[in-house]
Formats: sequence, structure tokens, C-alpha cells
Amino acid sequence: MTIGHHAMIDQWYPVALASQLPPEGRTTQLMGTAIRVLPGDPVRVVTGDGRDLRVTLRYGHVWTSLGEPSKDLFDIPEADQPGRRLVEVGVVRVRCSPLRAVENFLDIAHFPFVHTDILGAEPHTEVGKYDVEIREKEDEVWATKVQFYQPQAAKSATGGITTDYMYRVPAPTSTVLYKTCPARPGEWDVITLFVQPLTEELCDVWPWMALFDDETALTDLIHFQQMIFLQDRSILENQIPRLLPLDPGREIPTRADLTSVAYRRWLKRHQFTYGAQLVAQ
Repeated sequence: MTIGHHAMIDQWYPVALASQLPPEGRTTQLMGTAIRVLPGDPVRVVTGDGRDLRVTLRYGHVWTSLGEPSKDLFDIPEADQPGRRLVEVGVVRVRCSPLRAVENFLDIAHFPFVHTDILGAEPHTEVGKYDVEIREKEDEVWATKVQFYQPQAAKSATGGITTDYMYRVPAPTSTVLYKTCPARPGEWDVITLFVQPLTEELCDVWPWMALFDDETALTDLIHFQQMIFLQDRSILENQIPRLLPLDPGREIPTRADLTSVAYRRWLKRHQFTYGAQLVAQ
């Protein structure tokens, strides 16, 4: 196993919904290793050869690691904020690199073309200037001061608005989006993508949300988010190369891609290369 694979083995990954574990458990895989998620108190995750893995329950999901994480799972303070609806969207299987799934979530420029008349629309296609940084203290990628016109920014939105965004990457296969909350100005809605790497070219994606929305039915919230991601899936499954290129010369970035550039640089710095292509081929 390569160094980059070792670096990612010591990360936390979602492997099941904590509230929806069937009595017989969930059989799945993590980075090519067969595992079973077993209900109980406590929930257990075991490998095919019977080895118990570390487990933590957070954000409605069962998280585990094939290695020994050096720190606890990243914190999302909004998960504990009174009045928020915590929405488990379920799981979508995608035939793409787990790193590609995260990078696509960070891409703003595709909104008008992939999510037409929902998250974007022509002629509002320009991505304005925004700030991107790798925050050294937290060791996370952040994009701030992002703005984009959206015909329907959320299920609760009643008309087009210019939406403020912040993007955060706290782990190689997890990303957090903070966006304007139509129902409560001054607060952020939180939409996350937690990615389970099945192999380097196949992943299970577990979206999760923490929203201020007391009006919309839960099934409508879930269906709205699933619709958005299924629109993304067709794009993700047709990207070439299938692995995420970390070589800066492989794909030509534009201003809209600054977050992706920082994400790739951060992955390379930490040798997070499971699902990545290091050298142009």
C-alpha cells in the first residue's frame, strides 16, 4: 500500500446511518476492505477477518476507520444549535473517485449548467471574486465571500436570490457548505457531503443537512437534495480521468476553480492520494 493510502487509512469515514441499521447489520466495504456494521449498544464495525474497528456516532452516521485516527472527527457546531432540523438524506452510490465527489461539490461554476433554474440560470453564469485559504491552525480548506444568483436556493426559497456561500473541507472525503438561510436571515444553512470510499473509483455519498426550516416536509427536503445530487452524478461518472489529477499541469484552472486548486494542493501536501492520480498519464 502506498504512503498516500496509509495517510487516508487513518481518517474517519461514514459507513451507515445510525438510525437505520437493519437488525442483520450493513455489509459494505471501505477502501477495498470488506466490513460489517453491526447494530447494538455499542454499534460495532468489524472487518471480514473479525477485527473490530474504531467507531464514533456523529451527524446521524456511523463513522469508522481502518487505521488509528490521530484526532476526533471534525466538529460542526451547527449540529448542536437549538432549532435546527438535522436531515439524513440517505446514500447515493457513484462510480467516481471519492476525491472527485468532493471536488465537484466545491465547484460553483457548474450551477447554471447542471442545476438549471434551481441553483443557477443563464445569463447569471459568472463566478465573482472570492477568497480561498488553507487555514493552518485548523488544517482545513476554506472558501469565503462566495456569491451566486440562484432561482431556488433552497426548498424553502420562494424566489431568486443572490446566495452567500462558504465552503469548508475538514477531511479528504468530507466537505461542508454554509449558505444563506432564506428562512432566517443572518444564519447559515449547513449542507454536507460525507463520502465513503468503497474503492479508488467507487464511493457511497452520504449527504446530511442542518437547516432552519420548520415548514417543508422532511420527505421534500430529502427529495430536493437527492435531485440535486443525482444531477451531479451523471457528470461525475463521465469525468476523465476517473481519478482526481493532482498534477497541476493536467487540467487548466480558471478563477472559478480556486477552491479546487487549494483542495488538490492540500491533498498533495498530506499525501491523501487514495482516489488521486499523481502524475499525468
